[in-house]
Amino acid sequence: MNNHNTLFGGKLMAYIDDIASIAATKHSRCSVVTASTDSVDFLSPVRPTDSVCLEAYVTWTGRSSMEVFVKVSTEDLLSGRRKIAATSFLTFVALNAEGKPVQVPQVVPESEEERKLFETADARAEMRRLRREQSRNFADVLTTTFPWET
Repeated sequence: MNNHNTLFGGKLMAYIDDIASIAATKHSRCSVVTASTDSVDFLSPVRPTDSVCLEAYVTWTGRSSMEVFVKVSTEDLLSGRRKIAATSFLTFVALNAEGKPVQVPQVVPESEEERKLFETADARAEMRRLRREQSRNFADVLTTTFPWET
């Protein structure tokens, strides 16, 4: 817990990456690497009396990439009240034994939640593409000199 008596956001982010990598590995049946954490939205704090449930599944695939959605819910152990504490989208790439990207199976959405996420995935994929391009352009103007070397 942090000084607000809530779970550290960074600790939750680590759990999110862990569970998302499991979902991506199960979907692809390959080793995977995190290509990006596209978003993490903290919606309500996690308190000491809460149990935490993380649910992850692949919502969309490219050739070798997979978008994974993670839903974090809490349940107050004393009252039974449940809340969505956070949502997150991450992108993973499946790799073969030589570390090269490999093709992954397509997603077949089943539930209403899965269908909604699948239908809105193309727009998120385009935003990721634009953000990655902006990041590469920005990296061109950054230096690799450490502050103590100037």
